Amino acid sequence: MRVLFWGTPDFAVPTLLALDEEGHDIVGVVTQPSRRSGRGRKESAPPVKEVADEEGITVLQPGSARSPELLEELRALEPDVSVVVAYGQILPREVLDLPAYGSFNVHASLLPALRGAAPIQWAVLSGLDRTGVSIMRMEEGLDTGPVLFQVAEPIRPDESATELQHRLAEIGAEAMVDALAMLQGDQVEERPQDHARATYAPKIDRDTARIDWARSAEVVGRWMRGMDETPGAWSHLGDTGPVKLFCPSVEGEPGEPGTVLEADDQGVLIATGQGSVRVDEVQPPGKRRMKAGDWVRGRGVHKGDRFR
Repeated sequence: MRVLFWGTPDFAVPTLLALDEEGHDIVGVVTQPSRRSGRGRKESAPPVKEVADEEGITVLQPGSARSPELLEELRALEPDVSVVVAYGQILPREVLDLPAYGSFNVHASLLPALRGAAPIQWAVLSGLDRTGVSIMRMEEGLDTGPVLFQVAEPIRPDESATELQHRLAEIGAEAMVDALAMLQGDQVEERPQDHARATYAPKIDRDTARIDWARSAEVVGRWMRGMDETPGAWSHLGDTGPVKLFCPSVEGEPGEPGTVLEADDQGVLIATGQGSVRVDEVQPPGKRRMKAGDWVRGRGVHKGDRFR
């Protein structure tokens, strides 16, 4: 099939590569514009663009998916189908309907659960014991289209959103390859979603990632795992500023919420509203992510300090 691929982050790369390896003709890749980031404000390309360039695939980086000029470029590519994986913009009806077979999305949840921008993070934050991948025909609504099929996947007790994302990216790639094969063979049965059962996974922002130490150790631990690796769960520590905290384990020692109960080679133990959380990795302001024990040895934190 002549596939027009839409995607931007690392999560989308396995699907792009799987479709290419399966022998589909990737007629073009649409991804977000390159951005300047970091202290040097160096321009960095989206992961999908880097891979597409390596494979010699035509890349389009429009500022808006609603551009009339983009629509003309897409028509010239004559795609049979659009495959969308974490592109980052809502596609208008004329773009969705342009390919002969339509447009299909890899969504990292078992729809109608966790519609929206951050289903992997919210699956972990919500304490779910399973999630999965849905292959969905795209409509103008937010993840409302009929589902071709789903693959369920357990969430391990101490799994971070980053670890879960890597697994679901590979599962989603295989699922999309199967979906296109069924589509070509006219073997697809599309199942409408039960909208009354829908739940939502809104975009994660910096305020969402801030830790509320009044919550239980279990919830605080989920927050750290759910926000790993980006944006990173964080909390202010005195004059140090916002510190990102990773790799938690729940313990039972009580104390005033946010207070550092222990700081040694075993990590940093911090009291919550119920129990405590031992943190194994941290990222202080302006520094790389490091072992909490190294931070302690560098006198970055002491017993009795207070996160807020």
